[in-house]
Amino acid sequence: MDSPVFVLETIRQGITENNLQLKALIQDIDECVGPLVELQALNNAGRSKISTLRKLIGKLSDIAKESKQPHLLKDVLLHREQLASGMAAFKKANLKSMLAIEKCAKEELLKPKNEETTLKQRQKRNKEHMATISSNVTDQLLSISRQLADTTNKSAVTLETLASSSDSVTGTQQELKVTSGVIGQSGKLLAKYGRREFTDKILMCFAFAFFIACVVYIVQKRLF
Repeated sequence: MDSPVFVLETIRQGITENNLQLKALIQDIDECVGPLVELQALNNAGRSKISTLRKLIGKLSDIAKESKQPHLLKDVLLHREQLASGMAAFKKANLKSMLAIEKCAKEELLKPKNEETTLKQRQKRNKEHMATISSNVTDQLLSISRQLADTTNKSAVTLETLASSSDSVTGTQQELKVTSGVIGQSGKLLAKYGRREFTDKILMCFAFAFFIACVVYIVQKRLF
């Protein structure tokens, strides 16, 4: 069975790798000018990375809640903020690429053609293509908006959890300080009682010796 430290490091490494891969995909999407199939493939890969990141961050969040370690909770919050930022960049890059593809389609549609029949056929295909693009843009933007809203809500929950955990850690530290003070005071009292017990024993020995001396003195007086 893998150790908790190994699992934690594996999750962290997975988050780092997927973050880098998502950034690379966002760059590719930002530079994509078509065709639409290529953009759709990049979008599918990007959504897959986002889904993987959400799962990994969720696992890290579970570990942080169980261990109640403030630095892990801060890491979870940081990764959620990075994911939200990445999703915003993903949405922006998609919008830019869609507009570029739509612009190219319009330019193609407006190019002068010699043959009227060819022009009509291309206009029809371009209109259908532009309608498909517009529909896909709307669907993808709605999907990204839902993902951003979900990530924002989870970040808010994480903030509340982090604040609650920090309060618990602070309370525990204060309790430990009070307990430490009580233990120290108890140690001093035990040492004091130990010294008093030793003194009482010495006094008892002197009293017993004095008593014996008195008895011996009285016996000697009576006999002699």
